[in-house]
Amino acid sequence: MPGMSAFASALILTGPTACGKSALALDLAARVGGEIVALDSMTVYRGMDIGTAKPTAAERARVPHHLLDVLDPWASLTVAWWLARAEAACADITARGKRPIFVGGTPFYLKALLHGLFDGPPADAVLRAALEAEAARDGNAAIHARLAAVDAKTAARLHPNDVRRVVRALEVHALTGKPISDWQQTWDTPAFASDERPKPQAAPIPGVVLELPREVLYDRINRRVDAMFAAGWLDEVRRLRDLPHPLSREAGQALGYRELLEWLDAGGDWGATAELIRTRTRQFAKRQLTWFRHLPALVPVASDAPGVQEQVLKAWGE
Repeated sequence: MPGMSAFASALILTGPTACGKSALALDLAARVGGEIVALDSMTVYRGMDIGTAKPTAAERARVPHHLLDVLDPWASLTVAWWLARAEAACADITARGKRPIFVGGTPFYLKALLHGLFDGPPADAVLRAALEAEAARDGNAAIHARLAAVDAKTAARLHPNDVRRVVRALEVHALTGKPISDWQQTWDTPAFASDERPKPQAAPIPGVVLELPREVLYDRINRRVDAMFAAGWLDEVRRLRDLPHPLSREAGQALGYRELLEWLDAGGDWGATAELIRTRTRQFAKRQLTWFRHLPALVPVASDAPGVQEQVLKAWGE
């Protein structure tokens, strides 16, 4: 099947933000002859470095990385676009006798990688135009509320300003009579992402999810956010705001970036904004853990355990 051979030798290392994936992946890549493919929806964007904890130049020199800095921050991104390029990256890596290692924590991308994509019905131009017109007339909040009435789970996941995905979710519900969240929770059914084609096929890939005690993880998150501020995160966001084109919906909603953009535009209590980012990052990590628990193919490994490298290699079958 198309796409199967490209992923045949791939490995996955995932886990919540700040759990130690990146540092461990560098050591593991050296042991298995691997190259890293970023499993992340935001490190694809140029200029979004500090707040995404993008690998440093030294880390990239140590181990080749793929799917970093491949889009301008005003470009839109879909999981289908990412998955097709991940397939191409894996084909290139394996052609050179190396092992692709997917490293990152974007749950929807991980699910698409493991289970493929739900094609869904083709776009209905008339219905889509009507939904978009409704959003323009009544406002983003109104159409988001309409989605919440028929698919509360998807509405909770999507920001009201993510009109494109809200409209697509309403479109799929109208055309199939079934909420998109129902499709997403059927694990033998490919995941929904968009109506783009063509799409690579799913392939079984050995995967490990790193875990930490919740209090340890949250402390790491708090310290990591503070380190990002000290490294100049606010200045990075200011540069992004001053680019000649506005950020795309996807880039502009990135965790922490949205809050810093709002603070730059409206001002207010800096301490409260910083604490809001810490809180939302911890909440995001909690949601990641929930997603990972519903992916039975992933083998849990404690990231702070002695011999963690050997445990991951064993789980990978290496």
